[in-house]
Amino acid sequence: MPRPIVAQIHPAAVSHNLSIVKQRASRSRAWAVVKANAYGHGIDRVFPALANADGIALLDLDEAVRVRELGWTKPILLLEGVFKPGDVQIAQQFDLSMAVHCREQLDLLRLSPSHERVNVHLKMNSGMNRLGFRPDAYRAAWEQARSAGIADITLMSHFANADDGDVAWQMDRFDAVTQGIPGQRSLANSAAVLWHPQAHRDWVRPGVVLYGGSPTGQSRHIDDVGLRASMTLRSEVIGVQSLSAEETVGYGRAFAANREMRIGVVACGYADGYPRHASTGTPIAIDGVMTQVVGRVSMDMLTVDLTPCPHAQIGSKVELWGDQVKIDDVAHASGTIGYELMCALAKRVPVEIA
Repeated sequence: MPRPIVAQIHPAAVSHNLSIVKQRASRSRAWAVVKANAYGHGIDRVFPALANADGIALLDLDEAVRVRELGWTKPILLLEGVFKPGDVQIAQQFDLSMAVHCREQLDLLRLSPSHERVNVHLKMNSGMNRLGFRPDAYRAAWEQARSAGIADITLMSHFANADDGDVAWQMDRFDAVTQGIPGQRSLANSAAVLWHPQAHRDWVRPGVVLYGGSPTGQSRHIDDVGLRASMTLRSEVIGVQSLSAEETVGYGRAFAANREMRIGVVACGYADGYPRHASTGTPIAIDGVMTQVVGRVSMDMLTVDLTPCPHAQIGSKVELWGDQVKIDDVAHASGTIGYELMCALAKRVPVEIA
């Protein structure tokens, strides 16, 4: 028999979360960001839930082609643009919009036949210091794009700390440089969608919020937003041990019982995508009762405290994350963020549509 672990994807939750985004940014159009195979959910699985999005944004050219093959007729944006002449031809063939963030990409476009028909998102490095033209070079880049005959140019930037700070410092730079330049504006990521309405502009780019995750990495910051979890990781208890006081659990003897207690062994480990660094105290639910992980997570198993659920036994149902156990809380206890856990789900875990 297969192991009892399974991941469930909830397209209805994605659709619900998209509706919240559209309500929050009601005067903007929304790119649904599905990079990294829809944050680990699978583009094919969530595609039906994106019907109300105004466009789809991603990184990988093959994924963009796949979205077209699924029947998407609205805009598709390549968030990192293209990297070689053949990419430009594919983008033109499938009517893909593309970010342009450096002179080399501008040159690729200018040398490509029919580049006038390409929709460009010209990216400014307004302070993130990853991709984009610096403010003092941005207007010249726009002028070069226009002189090359590219007619549809959206002005774009990305926030560095919209999740925990003020975006005004970047918006001021962006607005000062783009004053008088025609074109639509695109600034807001997930955090700005939720908390910085002044940044919504013409387009917003929601990512992790579509999947019920918090842009801050802490679930308490989205408690009042109404988002739903789009991924649930479930398993079962496959073993039970009774410990005496001072007995230890697992590799490294990292957890010692301070009293007599029952320990449950759950069929899930870091080879399934559960974080190896999840510390004792990481939340988990057994038969709907909240308890905690104890000891070190191993490759295929982890151990939990059964004290709060005395009736738990072999076969008891386990929620590792989902509606009850927030993925951001699991991630926070593990020194990471929910984004990583979504993307790290292992291929060996069966996935079903719920």
